[in-house]
Order: sequence, then structure tokens, then C-alpha cells
Amino acid sequence: MANEARIRELRRRKKKAKEGGGGERIEKLHTSGRLTARESIELLLDRGTFEELGGFVTHRCRDFGMHAKRITGDGVVAGYGYINGRLTYVFAQDFTVFGGTLSEENAKKICNVMDLAMMNGAPIVGLNDSGGARIQEGVASLGGYAEIFLRNTLASGVIPQISAVFGPCAGGAVYSPAITDFILMVKGTSHMFVTGPEVIKSVTKESVTFEQLGGAVTHSTKSGVAHFAAEDCRDCLQQIRKLLGYMPQNNMEDPPRVECTDDPSRMDAELADIVPEDSTKPYDIKEIIKRVVDDGEYYEVQKDYAQNITVGFARLNGRCVGVVGNQPKVLAGVLDIKSSIKGARFVRFCDAFNIPLVTFEDVPGFLPGTAQEYGGIIKPGAKLLYAYCEATVPKLTVITRKAYGGAYDVMSSKHVRGDYNVAWPTAELAVMGAEGAVNIMYRREIAEAKDPKAARKKFVDQYNERFANPYIAAELGYLDDVIEAPETRPRLISALEMLQNKRQSLPPKKHGNIPL
Repeated sequence: MANEARIRELRRRKKKAKEGGGGERIEKLHTSGRLTARESIELLLDRGTFEELGGFVTHRCRDFGMHAKRITGDGVVAGYGYINGRLTYVFAQDFTVFGGTLSEENAKKICNVMDLAMMNGAPIVGLNDSGGARIQEGVASLGGYAEIFLRNTLASGVIPQISAVFGPCAGGAVYSPAITDFILMVKGTSHMFVTGPEVIKSVTKESVTFEQLGGAVTHSTKSGVAHFAAEDCRDCLQQIRKLLGYMPQNNMEDPPRVECTDDPSRMDAELADIVPEDSTKPYDIKEIIKRVVDDGEYYEVQKDYAQNITVGFARLNGRCVGVVGNQPKVLAGVLDIKSSIKGARFVRFCDAFNIPLVTFEDVPGFLPGTAQEYGGIIKPGAKLLYAYCEATVPKLTVITRKAYGGAYDVMSSKHVRGDYNVAWPTAELAVMGAEGAVNIMYRREIAEAKDPKAARKKFVDQYNERFANPYIAAELGYLDDVIEAPETRPRLISALEMLQNKRQSLPPKKHGNIPL
């Protein structure tokens, strides 16, 4: 009988913990379009696999009447489960309990699952919905944030770290997601900022709404802070499941390989007609990517930010690859500050987690202008160069059209340890385009000619005939081959198979000093 009473007490306590802040607060959260922490975890993980850790933890604060406000779980739900059968650690802040604010004790719960994730080599997913540090605990809550930041940093490049933001994320709370590999936000409900609208108004006199300042659309289009903007919480959780499907469990494993139903020898005749004969006309590089990869499935990352470059995940014969492509449809595919940083970050992630890189290149150079130079384009451009130089995963490059100037070097060229570099017959490899080159090399001849226009055309035609092709680079060994566009898929798959056991290392050092 005594044991039955104890079991009833255990069940009562667990039921109470699952109620969080109570029915009224849960209903209010649902009204705002958000899910509770436990609902989110259940949707994220395979059904019935979640095992909670630290479910009975409560805060120890006695100031400001907090001794009378003790709620089991203390504002965060943490534990582990499985996503598509693979071990995953997770924590979810519970906004119904003290607004999901971080306390010293619930920070320990988060740190515990992060430590377990590191020790067991499995991804960690953080579902953020918090009012920030718990004011009543003062510096103790700030210390909790610092403990989390440290673990984020130590785990970087060791295990995949994904952050979803469902509600508010302000002040120091933004730095944990910022250190992780990918940030997903939800349109209309999530916000991220260091200082809120009221502080900004009092200091700078600017008037801005929460959504304008730090909403999902703002951070996925203007700032680049968010990698994905989901329609709602459910969509966000499904995107996390999909994203993890392209990643290994840790940096000692290869990404999962799936059965391929798309013929690896498949040729695509329509690829031959995508690049226009007029080299000044745009086309969509993503159409090429989708025609080459398995089943046309290309999971784009940061698709609404710095659209002159595209990055994302795909598969070739079932093998996961990271894709980088210059986009001629936007700014002619030039590299600028934003696109260079976007590309560099993605290349470094793929290299950290053994994901081969496939680069589709059509780049006329770096964007000129005072805004770019004053903005420090030299360093962002160097970031992308550094990332490609440092990467030791298999690197495959297809030049579809332009490969001009320093941008040619940057985009995974043979000179920065590209393993397999090919070009289509439409490729143009040169220091610059014909018009610019002729203006420099034949300025005097054109000026002295009886018909300057005809002279210019003659020199441009000569330059194009000499340089607007891939054959000089191929003669020098800078290209492994010049291939017909329709054979791109089988050639890349063959090269990827050839490179599957690639081993390459960097010089012994603590770490490099990337140009930040």
C-alpha cells in the first residue's frame, strides 16, 4: 500500500511537470501560433522516442518572492530521442514557465544534454522561446548563458548544432543560436535582436517594430542571421528533420548515404541549351543544379539572402554533397560582401562534417564600387578564398560560363586544391571580359584608328577567340577536362566515387586566423 502511494505521488509530480505553466498560459501560447516545449519535442523526434532528463529540476532563487514560485522543470524541457532512427539531443525552452527565462538551474539542464551530445557524438537541437536571462537571479543567470556559449563553441565542428527560434530571443540569448551551425525562425512569431525597439528608440530615436527589427523575414533576407524562415512551428520542425538527414552524427563520420533511384549514368540533353550564346544574358544556375543532382532535389540554404550565390544540400548517386553556385540571374553572379560570407560559412560547415563540395561556377568577378570597398569586400572575399583553400573534403568544380579574375581563383580552382575541375565548351577563363581587357591593352590603337568602333570590334573578336574558351586552361592543366553539358551528372558521380577515400590534412597548428 505504501508503495502504491509513492507511485501515485510520482505520477502526480510528473503530470504536474508536464502541465508547465498551466492551462491558461498554454492556451495563450497556442493563440499566438506557438507550440509548447513538449509539443515541439514530440513533433521533432520520432514518435515515442523522447526520454526526458532533469524533469524535476526547480530553481533555487529566494529573492523577490521567488521561493513561493517554484515550478517543476523550471522553464526548459531537455533530453534525447531519435530523428529518422538516429540519436539526437534536444532542449526546448518553455515560455509558459517564467516566460522561458534562463535560470542557473535550467542552464545546467541545457549544459547537461550538450555535454552528453559531445560525449556521444550526436547532434544537438535547441528550440528557443525565451524572455532572456531571469532578472531575479542576476549574474547567476548570466553565468548560465556563458556556460552554454562555451559549450556551443567547443562543439562547433564536432557535432551538428541547430537552433530554432519560435518566440522572443533577445540580448545575450541570441549568441547561442549565432554560434550554432543553422538558425531557423518562424514567420510572425519569432524575433531576434541584441537590443529591442524601445531601447533603440530611446538611444537613436529610430522607431521600428519587433517584426521589422528582428523578424524571420528580416533575418532571412536582410541580415542573413537566419538560414531558414518557416511558415509555422510545425514546418520549422519538419525542416530540422530534413536538414539533419544530410548530416553525419559527428565530425568522425561520413554523411548518411541513401539508396538512389535516379540513374547515375543519366544524361540530360537539355543542359546543352541552358547557357545562352550571348554571354551577357542571364540564366538560372539552380536549373542546372536540379538537373544534375538526384531526383532534382536541392535543399537550398539562405535562399532569400545574397541571391547572387546559391548554397545548399543535394545528393549524387545517394551521396550527400554541398553545392555552391554563382547565380547569373542576380547581379550577373558577381561576388560581393554578403555572398562571399554566405559561401564561406557554408563551405566551412561542409568541410567540418565531411560533406564533399560541388561548385557550379559562372562568375564575372567581384562587385565594384565604393560601397563594397568601404564595406571591406577585400576581407569577405578573402573569407571565401580561405574557406576553399582550407577545405580538405573532395572538391569538384564545373565551370559553365565565366571564370574571370581573382574570382576564378576563389571558386574552388585547381590552384586552391580543387580535386576535379571541368568546364563546359561555353566556359570563358580569363583575367577579365573582352571589353575591359581591350580598353586596357589596345587603348592607343583604338584612339589612333580611323574607325575606332571597327577597331574595337576587331580587338574584342580577337580577344574572345583567344581567351573566351576553356582550352588554354585545359592545356595548362588547370582543368581536368572539357566536357559536354549533358554528361555532367555521370562525370561528377564518377569523380565523387574516385575521391571517396580522399585523405588530405592541414599543417600542424592550433588553428588558422581566418580574415574576420
